[in-house]
Amino acid sequence: MEDEKPSLAPLETGSDPPNRRIGPEYACGEEDIGGEVLAGTSLWRDAWRRLLKNKLAVLGMVIVIAIVIAALIGPSVIKRATGSAYDFIPKDQALTKSFPPFRGPDGKFSWTHPMGTDNAGRDILARVLSGGQISLMVALIATLVSLLIGVSYGATAGYLGGRIDDLMMRVVDVLYSLPYVIIVIVLLALLPAKTPTGQLAQLFLALGAVSWLTMARIVRGQVMSLKNQEFILAARATGVSTPKIIFRHLIPNTLGPVIVYATLTVPTVMLSEAFLSFLGLGVRPPRVSWGSLAAEGAQSLAIYPWQLIFPGLTMALMLFSLNFLGDGLRDALDPQMRKE
Repeated sequence: MEDEKPSLAPLETGSDPPNRRIGPEYACGEEDIGGEVLAGTSLWRDAWRRLLKNKLAVLGMVIVIAIVIAALIGPSVIKRATGSAYDFIPKDQALTKSFPPFRGPDGKFSWTHPMGTDNAGRDILARVLSGGQISLMVALIATLVSLLIGVSYGATAGYLGGRIDDLMMRVVDVLYSLPYVIIVIVLLALLPAKTPTGQLAQLFLALGAVSWLTMARIVRGQVMSLKNQEFILAARATGVSTPKIIFRHLIPNTLGPVIVYATLTVPTVMLSEAFLSFLGLGVRPPRVSWGSLAAEGAQSLAIYPWQLIFPGLTMALMLFSLNFLGDGLRDALDPQMRKE
């Protein structure tokens, strides 16, 4: 009697044995399906692709990069080309006055000062680019300070919860109720600086100390939604300490909203610095920022309008571009917009 061979007939429709196994002789490889392999994807790759589709966000990113590069290398290029610097005052008394853009001392067209000069004969283009260095540095460092404080504070409050969370967030509510200008003025008064570098460090600390409140609330909400997830429960079960859970597991999973809000914090801090400089509480001479240049130009707006127009336009262009970029990042990193 011959041994019965297993039938290779296809299973009936609807039959799906739970223990069915397919041997290696029936497996198929890439060449059996035409060599077509589906490429993997990730949140960051999808976000970058969606960001590139947002024309306003891409335009804002290009403008931001262009202004940053111009602020970094522009002053040295201008000094080599024309000998002008942000604090250079000509020795000739005939040149120590404000000239219109593209005009020389003789009133003829000239490329030496494309944005004109101020009342002391200093080149406005060099001062705008040098002021951009200070404004961007203040905004970036103050934003980093706010990230360091806000992310740590909010993540700790959200994870611990209970009375500790209530106490920590009541502190945030109290600070929210105070006008930030008053807090900055008090900090500047309590920490007097005698040097320009110390004054800048003082400004970094003052602006960073009042810009972390919203970041703390955002991170707290994200952590509260994540702390009961399976990977956090598994970390607790294996004995991982609380600081490691907060800083190694929870905070990395909040990077999307943190990046978006950090992008929107930079123009906010920059505008706050300009406002403080306009009041005389920000960057002080001999250093300049866009806010201090706008304050100087406002004093002679009726006679020499270009002293206010060019710093104001540069700062406005930077603020608009950062806001467009921040909105684009927010839309790109929104999980609800991910497409299959």
